[in-house]
Amino acid sequence: MANLAEPSSSLSVTSSSYLSNGTSVYAASPPAPPPAPPAAGASLEVVSLSKLSSNLERLLLDSEFDCSDAEIVVEGAPVGVHRCILAARSRFFHDLFSGCGGRRQEGGKPRYEMSELVPCGRVGREAFMNFLSYLYTGKLKPAPPEVSVCVDPMCAHDACRPAINFVVELLYASSVFQISELVSLLQRRLLNFVEKALVEDVIPILRVALHSQLNQLRSHCIKRVARSDLDKISLEKELPHEVAEEIKSIRCKAQPDEPNSLTVDPVHEKRTRRILRALDSDDVELVKLLLSESDITLDDANALHYAAAYCDSKVVAELLELGPANVNLKNVRGYTPLHVAAMRMEPAIIVSLLTKGASVSETTADGQSAVMISRRLTRAKDYNAKTQQGQESNKDRICIDILEREMRRNPMAVEDSVTSPLLADDLPMKLLYLENRVAFARLFFPAEAKVAMEIAQAETTSEFTGLLTSRSSSNLREVDLNETPTMQNKRLRSRVDALMKTVDLGRRYFPHCSLVLDKFLQEDLPDLFYLQKGTPDEQQIKRMRFCELKEDVRKAFNKDKAESVHSGLSSSSSSSSSLKGDTRHSKAVRNEVAEFSWYMYYRCST
Repeated sequence: MANLAEPSSSLSVTSSSYLSNGTSVYAASPPAPPPAPPAAGASLEVVSLSKLSSNLERLLLDSEFDCSDAEIVVEGAPVGVHRCILAARSRFFHDLFSGCGGRRQEGGKPRYEMSELVPCGRVGREAFMNFLSYLYTGKLKPAPPEVSVCVDPMCAHDACRPAINFVVELLYASSVFQISELVSLLQRRLLNFVEKALVEDVIPILRVALHSQLNQLRSHCIKRVARSDLDKISLEKELPHEVAEEIKSIRCKAQPDEPNSLTVDPVHEKRTRRILRALDSDDVELVKLLLSESDITLDDANALHYAAAYCDSKVVAELLELGPANVNLKNVRGYTPLHVAAMRMEPAIIVSLLTKGASVSETTADGQSAVMISRRLTRAKDYNAKTQQGQESNKDRICIDILEREMRRNPMAVEDSVTSPLLADDLPMKLLYLENRVAFARLFFPAEAKVAMEIAQAETTSEFTGLLTSRSSSNLREVDLNETPTMQNKRLRSRVDALMKTVDLGRRYFPHCSLVLDKFLQEDLPDLFYLQKGTPDEQQIKRMRFCELKEDVRKAFNKDKAESVHSGLSSSSSSSSSLKGDTRHSKAVRNEVAEFSWYMYYRCST
């Protein structure tokens, strides 16, 4: 039996040898030599490839070995690349570098913009670095947690929006740059996301599948959306026309015995669509006219839901003033306008709804509150981002903060009115105080102040010349001779009302910022513009006060953080990374106050 097995073994080794004309050379070939021990050869090859991979990776990660000859700008920052490696790995880069594209820099390196290379979809810096790592090393590294993990401590992070978005960005890059094996791998990953994810999070997967012409992923996403309760209006807004029609067709075929289950009154639908088209044009007056001419109400048309999802924040505010509407109305999917606004992550819209009585405790059919929705859409990187002086805070972080504070706030509590020893019965003095308070808020906390002013429509009123708002001291002497005392009083009161509302909104949604401003204005404002006065010892004391101000800011942030932990509503309560982010954020604010203080000292001394 052993002799019979040997020819068979030889045949299996040599029967694959052929001449160029297709004739078998098995008969003329000598018996094949015994194969080398697989363990030693395979092990040496693996070690060599692993070493080569590690050495190439050092070109990306180690600045000591930076010999890049081109740059690709991603999110405003250049990333050095080696054209020979990219051209050898990708036909797209071969053609790109063979042409005359790119803008030459001072060092002679051509520079390319990611937004121009991938105009169809966003590719972030972390996703691009992950993609480059694959090109250089042949290995796909795990997704960085800071961009693939949300800040909801209850989330498994297996299908939340940050996890999906990272793979979608990586797939856009792989598809455009023509790395087919990586495209295939990422398609399998996204297929696993489709059934786990919320239907809203399937939409970006479907878009990249359409762009990359991945038919299997496209078909899977379409079936998932067709089975969902995503409404027809959302389908038409979010997807190409032919895809939306295909989904509608699948839904109709799935219910052949109930042909009218998805139909509505055509007259009602026509009137509703007119209202929504008016909102698309930001024409609230036309919406008002259409409502008066029909029996359709804002609630019937789900106008607040639509505006919260697709319209400008000012349109939402005007719509809320238009007439009676239920701000806690749930649509067919069980979402209130606040849930929709939380998905959009626009602070001004969230605040507008909350000020009109939107309930932050309302939950969707699957038990999600508005704050939970916001957390699951927010990347850890964005939540923990350090804000530089004069820069706006991240919108995602602001949305979460607003919603969490609203949940902690006693809904029956009456907001304290603005009180200050600087306020007198004299209207100009009140206005002067409010102008300066808001001006300091814009310098200390620019993003928070912007949200409050936008909701209060303070920027639409004429600005009173205050200490900080004045560009020149001559403005104090400017007088409109055509303005009567009555007109002037009306204008000033309008400005006071807008600024009062701004301050009230700040107290309600940004309490720690407001406390810092209270103490700063009450104790430090009289001396702020006289820093050049006094003896050297007095000036030293004033500078020490600015150091104390930094400590006041730190305590305010720590107190607010402690309240969040105590209430169990802050996402930082169960995440060490989030607590670390709070610390970084508070340090950024303290540094911002210190830098502004010295700026004011320099300004007043010159």
